[in-house]
Amino acid sequence: MAKQNSVIIDPGHGGSDPGAVYGNRREKDDTLALSYDIGNALERRGVRVEYTRVGDVYNSPYEKAQIGNSSTADLFLSIHRNAMAVPGSASGTLSLIFGRGGDAETFAENINKKLAAVGWNDLGISERPNLVVLRDTALPAVLVEVGFIDNEKDNDFFDENMSRTADAIADGIVQTFAELEKQTAGEEMPGFYMVQTGIYRVRANAEREVEHLKSQGFPAFMTFKDGLYYVRAGAFRNMENAVRQEQELRKLGYPTLLVKT
Repeated sequence: MAKQNSVIIDPGHGGSDPGAVYGNRREKDDTLALSYDIGNALERRGVRVEYTRVGDVYNSPYEKAQIGNSSTADLFLSIHRNAMAVPGSASGTLSLIFGRGGDAETFAENINKKLAAVGWNDLGISERPNLVVLRDTALPAVLVEVGFIDNEKDNDFFDENMSRTADAIADGIVQTFAELEKQTAGEEMPGFYMVQTGIYRVRANAEREVEHLKSQGFPAFMTFKDGLYYVRAGAFRNMENAVRQEQELRKLGYPTLLVKT
């Protein structure tokens, strides 16, 4: 039986933290309402959904990250509204990620494209490595700023198109799952020697090892089979080259295994 894809949604702010406020409008209310709509849209698409909060309660960013890490989700989505020092001076959606080059960037790109298609002004992707919910969350994480709460036109569009906005974000998530599954399914090449460094049940743990290997200069990737993620470094036609790389990795403390596909 295929594993059901899962997302944890973080409605920004809550409780004693209202987030950005404009008139009688509070960010924490908008994020919760939209998060529920996104969750419903995902469930209609067969994705399992969890939340960091389901009412007007406060959790610190550190607690939100821990809730995400303790969940069984594959992706972490944080929903926010934006604001400017000068009200009404900016408009559109913006996705924030810890850093470029990973699954989170793919996740953000897909959401941005879908939001632009329903009429939101796409402000792109920005790296925010110091944001706790992006830095401390082990899952691929994206924080989406859905319009500016201090822009009347954005608020009107938000209210009139909440269902379409939720559907767009859900479609971006479904597309992300499809691309990630294709990526992991297509990596295993027949007739090659590969150096395996780990086997994981949790995708995020495998991704961390892949990123660590890449930071050390190894051509790392992962494959998915029978519910497990296999981390490998290099694919060689010549076994001697694979053996040399295995020896390098063993010197660095990796519990390697040479496999042939």
